Amino acid sequence: MLKRTVAILFILLSYSSSSFAQKAEADTVLIKELKQYPKKNILPVRRPVLFPEILSPIQSPNLIVKVNYWRNLTQFGINVNQASFSDNWGAGGVNSLAMGGQFSYKTDYTKTDKNFASELILQYGKLKNKDQLSRKTADRIFWDNKIALKLSKSWYFFGSINFESQFDVGYSFSKDAKGNEKRTLLSKFMAPGYLTESLGFEYKPVKHFFVRIGTGTARQTFVLDTALYRTNPKNFGVTPGKTFRNELAFQVVSSYDKEIAKNLILKSRYAMFANYEKLSRIDNRLDVTLTANVNKLINVSLSGILLYDDDSDNKMQASQTMAFGLVYKLAN
Repeated sequence: MLKRTVAILFILLSYSSSSFAQKAEADTVLIKELKQYPKKNILPVRRPVLFPEILSPIQSPNLIVKVNYWRNLTQFGINVNQASFSDNWGAGGVNSLAMGGQFSYKTDYTKTDKNFASELILQYGKLKNKDQLSRKTADRIFWDNKIALKLSKSWYFFGSINFESQFDVGYSFSKDAKGNEKRTLLSKFMAPGYLTESLGFEYKPVKHFFVRIGTGTARQTFVLDTALYRTNPKNFGVTPGKTFRNELAFQVVSSYDKEIAKNLILKSRYAMFANYEKLSRIDNRLDVTLTANVNKLINVSLSGILLYDDDSDNKMQASQTMAFGLVYKLAN
């Protein structure tokens, strides 16, 4: 009886474990089927064609294409300075009014190995202090023209012509024995006037800088007022009674014009003129202008000039001006 009972229990346990195993296997298969991800690249994808389509040129008899090789910049501005004080102003002062204007025009033509550049600068300013004679603060006519032929990457053969003079009469001021102010005539329009022609080589590695070496340079000095020597004995090197003087010389001219910082422009020009007949006395002139653009219409400029010309004075001459005013630019 005992043996029969044990056999029945063994049979029941075997059946139970077999059923449990089959159920566990079925659950595992179901889980695997649920965990399967969709197969990749189920849908076909068409790859783009990377070959560009070649377009035929436009055939139109009415189409005219022009290339502008000219670059132009026009600029003009005006400066006004005024000061006034009451009669009992403790710190002292003098009523004054100063006005000045400037016009400049630059043009450049560059095509293949040929270049033409021209620059015109007109400046004039006047200052009037109370109980004093009026004085000039600026007075200049400057016109420079150059034609160049490219020889290599940075070297050119050039020919240039330059004109320089002033608009108004110029005076020196002093006081007589009674303390009254008096003035002495020094210069006027075309007294002096300079016309300079030069041939040589130009080094221009970048757009904002160049050096011209004029091995063959001629300068004509004009003093059309033949009586000017009476108040200006040097007469700008022209023989008294004559109106013209010609010189042959070696000349070096360099220029730098670049925005050195945002809205800050540095412009400088140096000119050396060495007369072949008196190389020991070389004329030098340096012009430097630093301009800060406040906005499109307002700027502040600081200018300085150093000049040595023994036909004008035996010492170094210097001038400095600072201006705040309106300026308008037109470029194309």
